[in-house]
Amino acid sequence: MEAIDAHQHFWRIDRGDYHWMDDSVAPIRRDILPEDLSPHLARHGIGGTILVQAAATEAETRFLLSIADTTPFVRCVVGWVDLAAEDLPERLDALSHPKLVGLRPMLQDIEETGWIARPEARRGLAEIARRGLRFDALVQPRHLPVLAEVAADLPALPVVIDHCAKPRIAGVADPGEAWRIGMERLASLPQVTCKLSGLANEAGDGWTVDGLRPVADHVLEVFGPNRVMWGSDWPVLELAGSYDGWIAARDTLLSGLDAGERAEVLGGTAACFYGTTG
Repeated sequence: MEAIDAHQHFWRIDRGDYHWMDDSVAPIRRDILPEDLSPHLARHGIGGTILVQAAATEAETRFLLSIADTTPFVRCVVGWVDLAAEDLPERLDALSHPKLVGLRPMLQDIEETGWIARPEARRGLAEIARRGLRFDALVQPRHLPVLAEVAADLPALPVVIDHCAKPRIAGVADPGEAWRIGMERLASLPQVTCKLSGLANEAGDGWTVDGLRPVADHVLEVFGPNRVMWGSDWPVLELAGSYDGWIAARDTLLSGLDAGERAEVLGGTAACFYGTTG
């Protein structure tokens, strides 16, 4: 089974739509393209990646699709479109591409926690489900109840929770009971999966594997390995560590799984969810 990095980004700064790139992320505020990631993948035997949007524009989605067209290891792209747009079907028609398999509204950046439950957003989600696209949920713990409500109402919509819903673990090891309950509720919905990614950044400088273990263990317990996929969140990862360091942490966190379960987390789940077999 092919190993897949289920969450990574590329960008070219002069495109001008990465509005979140202020001085707080100066170490990664540079052009980052396939030739920068390729050595990491080769070193760790990773055959494919899921390329995920990093700007809330359709122009960036087209840019990522152009990369996918010329980069064999990019198995597919998760892009962006305004889900609430009245002309959403036409926008999706214009973006149609064999490698565009999912969409990701940047919910963490929307002040209104319940935005995704608005009628216009629900219509957008129903439309992407109708087209066989997936929904990457970039959420925080505050979103878990409304995300569960929306997902329960749209059982045909495949949902993956990015970065384990970004639990608040900086300085502490316990992600909190509200997070645990929220993730359990989402795990009860069969079309929902979870990405084991982004945790180093949530824990912050000086993070340890033991500090991440309560999150990883809970996600693996409630979703099961066949609904958990590993991702690097590279190059955002570089703000808190390295690709090699996250690989080592991953291997420790998954050490209690058998070979078949590890294979699911390291590639099988992503291949099934995104519909790619390499």
